[in-house]
Amino acid sequence: MVTRPSSSTCPDLRRRSGVLAAALAAAILGGGCGAAGGDQAAAPSFASAPFQTVTSSSGRLQVALRWSPAVPVKGENTVELTFLDQDGGPVTDLSATVVPWMPAHAHGTSVQPVVTTTAPGVVVATPLYLYMAGEWQIRVTTMTATATSGGADDAAVGTVQIQ
Repeated sequence: MVTRPSSSTCPDLRRRSGVLAAALAAAILGGGCGAAGGDQAAAPSFASAPFQTVTSSSGRLQVALRWSPAVPVKGENTVELTFLDQDGGPVTDLSATVVPWMPAHAHGTSVQPVVTTTAPGVVVATPLYLYMAGEWQIRVTTMTATATSGGADDAAVGTVQIQ
């Protein structure tokens, strides 16, 4: 048998539901105002020295990887990639795609990073969602507008160990 509250208790239930809804909304909206939420909104910062430098498959590019946080963690990360030609100059007409890949399990992530050019020869990919402990590859594919800069249709792979 289903019992329903009497009409005299309905206003009380509505009032309590309203208070609960207001408290829940405050908790959700206020969650971004604390220290943890503020850290997520802050722009990433990168060390001046690269975490790792790799050579592209053609040998024509050097790719320096810098992470934010400086030592990548399980969860969301950001990577800055600096592309240099054989003479050490920035490759300025470059576009890149970045794919996080876990070779031991042969899978990537469901979150696709957005790649943004921030300076000549420099791109930032975020978020890199490295959700499992183990070795992750950062697979980078490049394309340049002109072959003279030495980076047309090239690729590089950086690695990082997540604890």
